[in-house]
Amino acid sequence: MGCIFCEIVAGRRPAHVVYEDAAHVAFLDKYPIDEGHTLVVPRAHHERITDMDARAVEALFGAVPGVARSVMRAAGAVAFNVAQNNGREAMQIVPHVHVHVIPRGAGRRAGWSRRAIAADAELAELAARARAAP
Repeated sequence: MGCIFCEIVAGRRPAHVVYEDAAHVAFLDKYPIDEGHTLVVPRAHHERITDMDARAVEALFGAVPGVARSVMRAAGAVAFNVAQNNGREAMQIVPHVHVHVIPRGAGRRAGWSRRAIAADAELAELAARARAAP
């Protein structure tokens, strides 16, 4: 079987589309984290955001604010999360670039993974390696 999101973009698989333009389609997530959870996907297939050129990434994220406003109104939300995962280890389930827009209602708090304060020396070393990386 091919890419599920490519099938949706091509109109060969049903989806509840909330927005589309020449380069993107936004549709409600079939397995929502919260009411109005929407995926914004490029029509062109790319597995990871690092496979896209900068202009395509800018255009993709340029579509997000309008989608967020629309689904927040529709869901009666007061806030929203934006997420974008790359690779199975980062919890990307469908290997087609997509941006999650997750409206959040009043009184509900989004959970985050466990966090800890990193040592300054560790951060300095990692930053130096990142600056030196090609």
